[in-house]
Amino acid sequence: MFSFFKTDPTKKLRQQYQRKLEQAMQAQRNGDMRSYAQLSSEADSLYRDIQQHEQSDNK
Repeated sequence: MFSFFKTDPTKKLRQQYQRKLEQAMQAQRNGDMRSYAQLSSEADSLYRDIQQHEQSDNK
């Protein structure tokens, strides 16, 4: 009945994903390749989580 009060679980993950990508970009610009690689890896895992949530919601 009040489904508009429910929050989208992927919205929070998408925000975290965008933040990680932004942090990775800044690390790359500063020449910190280790941090860039770590942050990119974390962003990739968040992206996989987002895809899993979306696939489970579509079923």
